[in-house]
Amino acid sequence: MTDGPLWEQRWHPLREEWVVVAAHRQGRPWVGEQVQVKSAPIPEYTPDCYLCPGNMRVGGARNEKYARTFVFDNDHPCVGPKSVEPDPPHPFFQNRRADGLARVVCFSPKHNLTLAEMDVPDIAEVVRLWQQQTRDLGQRPGVRYVHAFENKGDVVGVSNPHPHGQLYATNFVFKTMEVELEASMRYWREKSRGLVEDLLAAEQADGRRILYEDAHTLAFVPYFARYAYEVYVVPKRRVPHVSALSDAEAESLARALKDVTVRFDNIWQMTFPYVQVLHQAPTDAGDYRPYHFFIAFHPPLRRPNLLKYLAGPEVGGGNFLSDTSPEEKAAELRAVPSVHFKQR
Repeated sequence: MTDGPLWEQRWHPLREEWVVVAAHRQGRPWVGEQVQVKSAPIPEYTPDCYLCPGNMRVGGARNEKYARTFVFDNDHPCVGPKSVEPDPPHPFFQNRRADGLARVVCFSPKHNLTLAEMDVPDIAEVVRLWQQQTRDLGQRPGVRYVHAFENKGDVVGVSNPHPHGQLYATNFVFKTMEVELEASMRYWREKSRGLVEDLLAAEQADGRRILYEDAHTLAFVPYFARYAYEVYVVPKRRVPHVSALSDAEAESLARALKDVTVRFDNIWQMTFPYVQVLHQAPTDAGDYRPYHFFIAFHPPLRRPNLLKYLAGPEVGGGNFLSDTSPEEKAAELRAVPSVHFKQR
Protein backbone atom coordinates (compact mmCIF):
# COMPACT_ATOMS: atom_id res chain seq x y z
CA MET A 1 0.00 0.00 0.00
CA THR A 2 1.32 3.45 -0.89
CA ASP A 3 1.50 6.40 1.50
CA GLY A 4 -0.38 8.78 -0.83
CA PRO A 5 -4.03 9.83 -0.70
CA LEU A 6 -6.54 6.99 -0.54
CA TRP A 7 -9.06 7.05 -3.37
CA GLU A 8 -10.87 3.76 -3.26
CA GLN A 9 -14.25 2.14 -3.83
CA ARG A 10 -15.36 -0.51 -1.36
CA TRP A 11 -18.27 -2.86 -2.03
CA HIS A 12 -21.08 -2.86 0.54
CA PRO A 13 -22.42 -6.43 0.23
CA LEU A 14 -25.60 -5.83 2.24
CA ARG A 15 -26.67 -2.66 0.45
CA GLU A 16 -25.17 -3.89 -2.84
CA GLU A 17 -23.58 -0.57 -3.68
CA TRP A 18 -20.12 0.98 -3.82
CA VAL A 19 -18.84 3.30 -1.10
CA VAL A 20 -16.21 5.83 -2.20
CA VAL A 21 -13.44 6.23 0.40
CA ALA A 22 -11.45 9.48 0.19
CA ALA A 23 -9.87 9.57 3.63
CA HIS A 24 -7.61 12.56 2.96
CA ARG A 25 -10.72 14.79 2.73
CA GLN A 26 -11.17 14.74 6.52
CA GLY A 27 -8.71 17.64 6.84
CA ARG A 28 -10.11 19.77 4.04
CA PRO A 29 -10.93 23.44 4.83
CA TRP A 30 -14.37 24.11 6.33
CA VAL A 31 -15.87 27.59 6.63
CA GLY A 32 -19.47 26.54 7.27
CA GLU A 33 -21.41 26.73 10.48
CA GLN A 34 -20.23 24.53 13.34
CA VAL A 35 -22.69 22.13 14.96
CA GLN A 36 -23.35 23.05 18.58
CA VAL A 37 -23.34 19.96 20.79
CA LYS A 38 -24.89 20.56 24.18
CA SER A 39 -22.74 19.69 27.18
CA ALA A 40 -24.71 21.23 30.05
CA PRO A 41 -25.60 18.84 32.90
CA ILE A 42 -29.01 17.17 32.60
CA PRO A 43 -31.04 16.34 35.74
CA GLU A 44 -32.29 12.84 36.56
CA TYR A 45 -35.88 14.03 36.51
CA THR A 46 -37.58 16.90 34.71
CA PRO A 47 -41.19 17.81 35.62
CA ASP A 48 -42.05 18.95 32.10
CA CYS A 49 -40.62 15.85 30.39
CA TYR A 50 -43.39 13.74 28.86
CA LEU A 51 -41.20 10.61 29.12
CA CYS A 52 -40.24 10.79 32.80
CA PRO A 53 -42.08 8.49 35.25
CA GLY A 54 -45.47 9.74 36.44
CA ASN A 55 -45.56 12.71 34.08
CA MET A 56 -48.36 13.65 31.69
CA ARG A 57 -47.78 12.95 28.01
CA VAL A 58 -48.75 15.16 25.09
CA GLY A 59 -51.81 13.03 24.31
CA GLY A 60 -53.17 13.37 27.86
CA ALA A 61 -52.20 9.95 29.25
CA ARG A 62 -50.00 9.74 32.34
CA ASN A 63 -46.87 7.59 32.44
CA GLU A 64 -46.53 4.81 34.93
CA LYS A 65 -44.05 5.43 37.74
CA TYR A 66 -41.76 2.94 36.08
CA ALA A 67 -38.47 1.82 37.64
CA ARG A 68 -36.78 0.01 34.71
CA THR A 69 -37.91 0.16 31.08
CA PHE A 70 -41.28 1.49 29.89
CA VAL A 71 -43.12 1.18 26.58
CA PHE A 72 -46.28 2.93 25.36
CA ASP A 73 -48.14 3.65 22.14
CA ASN A 74 -46.77 6.76 20.43
CA ASP A 75 -49.04 9.80 20.78
CA HIS A 76 -47.93 10.98 17.32
CA PRO A 77 -47.50 7.78 15.28
CA CYS A 78 -46.15 7.78 11.72
CA VAL A 79 -48.36 4.77 10.90
CA GLY A 80 -51.73 3.86 12.35
CA PRO A 81 -54.31 1.06 12.55
CA LYS A 82 -57.12 3.15 11.08
CA SER A 83 -55.69 4.41 7.80
CA VAL A 84 -58.09 4.61 4.86
CA GLU A 85 -57.54 3.24 1.37
CA PRO A 86 -56.15 6.15 -0.70
CA ASP A 87 -57.22 6.96 -4.23
CA PRO A 88 -54.39 7.66 -6.70
CA PRO A 89 -54.72 11.11 -8.29
CA HIS A 90 -53.69 9.72 -11.70
CA PRO A 91 -53.35 6.19 -13.17
CA PHE A 92 -49.58 6.73 -13.46
CA PHE A 93 -49.13 7.22 -9.71
CA GLN A 94 -49.21 4.45 -7.12
CA ASN A 95 -50.11 4.65 -3.46
CA ARG A 96 -51.21 2.34 -0.65
CA ARG A 97 -52.14 2.39 3.01
CA ALA A 98 -49.46 2.86 5.68
CA ASP A 99 -50.87 0.61 8.39
CA GLY A 100 -49.23 -0.24 11.66
CA LEU A 101 -48.52 0.62 15.24
CA ALA A 102 -45.85 2.93 16.68
CA ARG A 103 -44.49 2.66 20.22
CA VAL A 104 -41.98 4.53 22.36
CA VAL A 105 -39.45 2.67 24.50
CA CYS A 106 -37.99 4.50 27.51
CA PHE A 107 -34.68 2.86 28.35
CA SER A 108 -34.48 4.16 31.92
CA PRO A 109 -36.56 6.22 34.35
CA LYS A 110 -33.61 8.60 34.68
CA HIS A 111 -33.84 11.55 32.31
CA ASN A 112 -30.05 11.80 31.97
CA LEU A 113 -29.01 8.14 31.72
CA THR A 114 -28.00 7.07 28.20
CA LEU A 115 -27.12 3.52 27.19
CA ALA A 116 -23.43 4.39 27.61
CA GLU A 117 -23.97 5.20 31.29
CA MET A 118 -26.40 2.41 32.09
CA ASP A 119 -25.22 -0.79 33.77
CA VAL A 120 -25.07 -3.92 31.62
CA PRO A 121 -28.01 -5.62 33.44
CA ASP A 122 -30.17 -2.57 32.68
CA ILE A 123 -29.12 -2.61 29.01
CA ALA A 124 -30.03 -6.30 29.00
CA GLU A 125 -33.52 -5.23 30.11
CA VAL A 126 -33.73 -3.05 26.99
CA VAL A 127 -32.65 -6.01 24.82
CA ARG A 128 -35.29 -8.21 26.44
CA LEU A 129 -37.90 -5.53 25.79
CA TRP A 130 -36.87 -5.45 22.11
CA GLN A 131 -37.29 -9.23 22.07
CA GLN A 132 -40.71 -9.15 23.70
CA GLN A 133 -41.99 -6.33 21.49
CA THR A 134 -40.71 -8.04 18.33
CA ARG A 135 -42.60 -11.21 19.27
CA ASP A 136 -45.76 -9.35 20.29
CA LEU A 137 -45.98 -6.93 17.38
CA GLY A 138 -44.66 -9.37 14.78
CA GLN A 139 -47.49 -11.84 15.47
CA ARG A 140 -50.23 -9.29 14.84
CA PRO A 141 -52.33 -9.66 11.69
CA GLY A 142 -51.16 -7.39 8.90
CA VAL A 143 -47.74 -6.66 10.43
CA ARG A 144 -44.88 -7.50 8.06
CA TYR A 145 -41.99 -5.79 9.82
CA VAL A 146 -40.94 -4.57 13.29
CA HIS A 147 -38.52 -1.65 12.99
CA ALA A 148 -36.70 -0.78 16.24
CA PHE A 149 -34.37 2.20 16.43
CA GLU A 150 -32.94 4.96 18.62
CA ASN A 151 -32.25 8.54 17.57
CA LYS A 152 -29.78 10.11 20.01
CA GLY A 153 -28.71 13.75 20.08
CA ASP A 154 -29.98 17.12 18.89
CA VAL A 155 -28.09 16.83 15.61
CA VAL A 156 -30.25 13.90 14.51
CA GLY A 157 -33.45 15.74 15.38
CA VAL A 158 -34.34 14.29 18.77
CA SER A 159 -37.10 16.35 20.38
CA ASN A 160 -36.62 14.97 23.91
CA PRO A 161 -33.24 14.11 25.50
CA HIS A 162 -34.77 11.45 27.79
CA PRO A 163 -33.05 8.25 26.52
CA HIS A 164 -35.59 6.39 24.44
CA GLY A 165 -36.12 4.46 21.24
CA GLN A 166 -39.04 3.72 19.01
CA LEU A 167 -40.78 0.73 17.44
CA TYR A 168 -42.71 0.75 14.17
CA ALA A 169 -44.80 -2.34 13.36
CA THR A 170 -45.76 -1.87 9.72
CA ASN A 171 -47.61 -3.50 6.82
CA PHE A 172 -44.50 -2.98 4.70
CA VAL A 173 -40.79 -3.78 4.91
CA PHE A 174 -38.40 -0.84 4.96
CA LYS A 175 -36.30 -0.47 1.81
CA THR A 176 -32.88 -1.03 3.38
CA MET A 177 -33.99 -4.31 4.91
CA GLU A 178 -35.60 -5.39 1.64
CA VAL A 179 -32.27 -4.91 -0.14
CA GLU A 180 -30.35 -6.68 2.64
CA LEU A 181 -32.81 -9.58 2.59
CA GLU A 182 -32.53 -10.00 -1.18
CA ALA A 183 -28.72 -9.88 -0.97
CA SER A 184 -28.69 -12.45 1.87
CA MET A 185 -31.08 -14.83 0.09
CA ARG A 186 -29.10 -14.63 -3.17
CA TYR A 187 -25.79 -15.18 -1.37
CA TRP A 188 -27.27 -18.23 0.37
CA ARG A 189 -28.50 -19.70 -2.93
CA GLU A 190 -25.16 -19.14 -4.66
CA LYS A 191 -22.72 -20.10 -1.89
CA SER A 192 -24.79 -22.12 0.64
CA ARG A 193 -23.36 -19.84 3.33
CA GLY A 194 -24.58 -16.85 5.28
CA LEU A 195 -23.55 -13.44 3.92
CA VAL A 196 -23.06 -11.86 7.34
CA GLU A 197 -21.32 -14.98 8.65
CA ASP A 198 -18.73 -14.58 5.90
CA LEU A 199 -18.51 -10.87 6.75
CA LEU A 200 -17.76 -11.75 10.38
CA ALA A 201 -15.09 -14.24 9.32
CA ALA A 202 -13.46 -11.63 7.07
CA GLU A 203 -13.46 -8.98 9.81
CA GLN A 204 -12.00 -11.47 12.29
CA ALA A 205 -9.29 -12.44 9.84
CA ASP A 206 -8.35 -8.78 9.32
CA GLY A 207 -8.76 -7.79 12.97
CA ARG A 208 -8.00 -4.07 12.61
CA ARG A 209 -11.59 -2.87 12.83
CA ILE A 210 -12.82 -5.06 15.70
CA LEU A 211 -13.87 -3.18 18.84
CA TYR A 212 -15.41 -5.92 20.99
CA GLU A 213 -15.62 -9.69 20.88
CA ASP A 214 -16.79 -12.42 23.21
CA ALA A 215 -18.20 -15.92 22.73
CA HIS A 216 -21.46 -14.68 21.24
CA THR A 217 -21.05 -11.18 19.76
CA LEU A 218 -18.70 -9.20 17.53
CA ALA A 219 -18.65 -5.38 17.25
CA PHE A 220 -16.62 -3.66 14.54
CA VAL A 221 -16.30 -0.73 12.17
CA PRO A 222 -17.20 -2.39 8.86
CA TYR A 223 -14.70 -2.38 6.00
CA PHE A 224 -17.31 -0.55 3.89
CA ALA A 225 -18.38 1.96 6.58
CA ARG A 226 -20.20 4.98 5.18
CA TYR A 227 -20.05 7.17 8.31
CA ALA A 228 -16.81 7.97 10.14
CA TYR A 229 -17.65 6.03 13.30
CA GLU A 230 -20.19 3.57 11.92
CA VAL A 231 -20.29 0.35 13.97
CA TYR A 232 -22.01 -3.01 13.52
CA VAL A 233 -22.88 -5.13 16.57
CA VAL A 234 -23.54 -8.67 15.36
CA PRO A 235 -24.43 -11.95 17.11
CA LYS A 236 -22.13 -14.70 15.91
CA ARG A 237 -25.03 -17.13 15.55
CA ARG A 238 -27.27 -16.38 12.58
CA VAL A 239 -30.80 -15.56 13.73
CA PRO A 240 -33.35 -13.50 11.76
CA HIS A 241 -34.76 -11.53 14.70
CA VAL A 242 -33.54 -10.21 18.05
CA SER A 243 -36.30 -12.29 19.67
CA ALA A 244 -34.51 -15.50 18.59
CA LEU A 245 -31.42 -14.79 20.72
CA SER A 246 -30.83 -17.02 23.74
CA ASP A 247 -30.52 -15.49 27.20
CA ALA A 248 -26.72 -15.78 27.02
CA GLU A 249 -26.66 -14.15 23.58
CA ALA A 250 -28.95 -11.31 24.72
CA GLU A 251 -26.68 -10.60 27.69
CA SER A 252 -23.65 -10.68 25.40
CA LEU A 253 -25.37 -8.20 23.08
CA ALA A 254 -25.94 -5.91 26.07
CA ARG A 255 -22.24 -6.05 26.99
CA ALA A 256 -21.28 -5.21 23.42
CA LEU A 257 -23.72 -2.27 23.30
CA LYS A 258 -22.25 -0.98 26.56
CA ASP A 259 -18.70 -1.26 25.25
CA VAL A 260 -19.43 0.47 21.94
CA THR A 261 -21.48 3.35 23.37
CA VAL A 262 -18.88 4.00 26.08
CA ARG A 263 -16.17 4.20 23.42
CA PHE A 264 -18.33 6.66 21.48
CA ASP A 265 -18.67 8.96 24.50
CA ASN A 266 -14.99 8.63 25.38
CA ILE A 267 -13.71 9.81 21.98
CA TRP A 268 -14.45 13.47 22.70
CA GLN A 269 -15.69 13.11 26.32
CA MET A 270 -19.25 14.08 25.46
CA THR A 271 -22.54 12.32 24.92
CA PHE A 272 -22.15 10.99 21.40
CA PRO A 273 -25.04 11.35 18.90
CA TYR A 274 -26.06 8.53 16.60
CA VAL A 275 -28.89 6.66 14.93
CA GLN A 276 -29.06 3.06 16.15
CA VAL A 277 -31.07 0.59 14.05
CA LEU A 278 -31.99 -3.06 14.60
CA HIS A 279 -31.78 -4.86 11.26
CA GLN A 280 -34.27 -7.73 11.33
CA ALA A 281 -36.05 -9.98 8.87
CA PRO A 282 -39.76 -9.52 8.12
CA THR A 283 -42.25 -11.03 10.57
CA ASP A 284 -44.77 -12.34 8.03
CA ALA A 285 -44.02 -16.06 8.63
CA GLY A 286 -41.77 -16.36 5.57
CA ASP A 287 -38.61 -18.47 5.54
CA TYR A 288 -35.89 -15.93 6.28
CA ARG A 289 -33.26 -18.21 7.79
CA PRO A 290 -30.46 -16.83 5.56
CA TYR A 291 -30.97 -13.35 7.06
CA HIS A 292 -28.67 -12.41 9.95
CA PHE A 293 -29.93 -9.98 12.60
CA PHE A 294 -27.55 -7.19 13.60
CA ILE A 295 -27.50 -3.69 15.07
CA ALA A 296 -25.97 -0.74 13.23
CA PHE A 297 -24.84 2.59 14.67
CA HIS A 298 -24.75 5.55 12.26
CA PRO A 299 -23.07 8.52 14.03
CA PRO A 300 -23.47 11.78 12.10
CA LEU A 301 -20.34 13.56 13.42
CA ARG A 302 -16.90 13.24 11.86
CA ARG A 303 -15.41 15.81 14.25
CA PRO A 304 -16.71 17.04 17.63
CA ASN A 305 -18.72 19.86 16.04
CA LEU A 306 -18.82 18.89 12.38
CA LEU A 307 -21.50 16.81 10.69
CA LYS A 308 -21.09 14.39 7.83
CA TYR A 309 -23.23 16.30 5.35
CA LEU A 310 -25.00 14.44 2.56
CA ALA A 311 -24.44 16.40 -0.64
CA GLY A 312 -23.88 15.85 -4.36
CA PRO A 313 -22.40 12.31 -4.33
CA GLU A 314 -24.95 10.97 -1.83
CA VAL A 315 -28.15 12.90 -2.54
CA GLY A 316 -27.61 13.53 -6.21
CA GLY A 317 -25.40 10.64 -7.29
CA GLY A 318 -26.63 7.87 -5.02
CA ASN A 319 -23.18 6.75 -3.83
CA PHE A 320 -21.89 7.42 -0.34
CA LEU A 321 -18.58 9.26 -0.07
CA SER A 322 -16.69 8.52 3.13
CA ASP A 323 -14.31 11.30 4.23
CA THR A 324 -12.42 9.02 6.61
CA SER A 325 -10.68 5.67 6.66
CA PRO A 326 -12.57 2.91 8.51
CA GLU A 327 -9.26 1.56 9.77
CA GLU A 328 -8.25 4.93 11.26
CA LYS A 329 -11.63 5.46 12.95
CA ALA A 330 -11.58 1.92 14.34
CA ALA A 331 -8.11 2.57 15.74
CA GLU A 332 -9.42 5.68 17.50
CA LEU A 333 -12.29 3.73 19.05
CA ARG A 334 -10.01 0.88 20.06
CA ALA A 335 -7.58 3.29 21.73
CA VAL A 336 -10.04 4.93 24.12
CA PRO A 337 -10.81 3.32 27.51
CA SER A 338 -13.80 1.01 27.85
CA VAL A 339 -14.78 2.70 31.14
CA HIS A 340 -16.96 5.79 30.74
CA PHE A 341 -15.08 9.06 31.24
CA LYS A 342 -17.58 10.21 33.89
CA GLN A 343 -16.79 7.13 36.00
CA ARG A 344 -13.00 7.37 35.84
